[in-house]
Amino acid sequence: MLHKLRARMQDEKGFTLIELLVVILIIGILAAIALPAFLNQREKAQDSTAKSDVRTAQTAMETFYTDNQTYAGVTATGATGSLESIEPALKNAYKLTIKSGDATTYEISTESKGSNKVVFSIKNTAGTVTRTCLPVGKGGCPASGTW
Repeated sequence: MLHKLRARMQDEKGFTLIELLVVILIIGILAAIALPAFLNQREKAQDSTAKSDVRTAQTAMETFYTDNQTYAGVTATGATGSLESIEPALKNAYKLTIKSGDATTYEISTESKGSNKVVFSIKNTAGTVTRTCLPVGKGGCPASGTW
């Protein structure tokens, strides 16, 4: 009898259909759990990059002020007097905009590449700096609207 069982086991090689379906089901469940977590981390990274870019632009703007004693006349792109000429890393910033009202006021903003399209801004009005973001409560923008 034992000899017959051993002979039968030798003839049966490979996996059954049930075993293959169970393995596919387990892989599908793991993918369903991992994929949303991965996409959420990517969104957070894009928001963090936008925040970093606007902070870098703020540092470049202060460098421009140190050299020229005014915020007026600075541009995001271009050769002379641009933030990119002060900080070359800003060439990679996504939708960087600058509004310099006068010698003591400016507003810098960038948009996140994430699906929420959050815009992060830094505004300096005569030395008072505020950080805001829109749309409020989406992506990396907290419900308070400041970061």
